[in-house]
Amino acid sequence: MRAQTNNNNYITVMGIDPGIAVTGFGIIRGRGSQIQPVHSGTIRTNSTECVAARLKHIFINLKDIMNTYQPEEVAVEEVFFSRNVSSAMKLGQARGVALMTAFTCGAELGEYSALEVKKAVVGFGRATKEQVQLMVQRLLALSRKPEPNDVADALAIAICHFHTLQSRWPAETLRGRTRRK
Repeated sequence: MRAQTNNNNYITVMGIDPGIAVTGFGIIRGRGSQIQPVHSGTIRTNSTECVAARLKHIFINLKDIMNTYQPEEVAVEEVFFSRNVSSAMKLGQARGVALMTAFTCGAELGEYSALEVKKAVVGFGRATKEQVQLMVQRLLALSRKPEPNDVADALAIAICHFHTLQSRWPAETLRGRTRRK
């Protein structure tokens, strides 16, 4: 069964910057050209625990956040290629947990490369972390730069996905969007 989007025709989007040590998340709500921050933060894992325990911690926390804020859409950053195979594998596992959690919570999914996110938010695919932070601050009318970078990146991913939705569907279609259950 699919649930209706939230009241007031706003759509709630959650961005996730996955990581085994730190997973950043950012939730925005938007309608038309208006976007506003809802909640953001990080999920930190204990480096002394085994990978499975760390992934479980990420899953439980993401699930709690998704159950609380009920995002209709969740966007996750794609894995970048790394010279360190072990790090890339752990990042991929954290990303898999984020995707699975979003899917089981009934959200529609979006996936974006870091290049796509930077281009959508800053206008330049090779933007610096500082430039991303400043644009996220400006776009969400925040009193200060979002920190740490994991939070700024997660909010940027959410903004990128929101803009992608806006370009694909007219506002009337977004209002009628439903969630997978």
